[in-house]
Amino acid sequence: MLFLGQMKELTKAEEQVMQILWQLKEGIVKDILAKMPEPKPAYTTVSTVVRVMETKGFVAHKAYGTSHVYYPMINEEEYKKLAFDKLLKTFFNDSVKELISYLAKEKKLNITDLAELILLSERGKK
Repeated sequence: MLFLGQMKELTKAEEQVMQILWQLKEGIVKDILAKMPEPKPAYTTVSTVVRVMETKGFVAHKAYGTSHVYYPMINEEEYKKLAFDKLLKTFFNDSVKELISYLAKEKKLNITDLAELILLSERGKK
């Protein structure tokens, strides 16, 4: 099993491929490429991205002859937690209070939004 704290982060291109693999559950490079928006990258580009993701521990593959079927080694919720924890630590001194303060100021949260956050927070503690 992988240790999330030791995983490297995904690049933007890798995150795009990961989103597709979460949808597909598993697939060959052609399956991933088919789900990508236009303009589509080259097959070799997607193949390289997937192989790099495999070395990072985010995907694995099953070999069927010369074909490789790739599948996620981390689910979307685990990755969200990993990415959010990194964001919180890097930009908000690991402080939810600083994050909420930022959101209130920059994203213009109103009192109703803040009250809903408090309610969600209280429900999460139970």
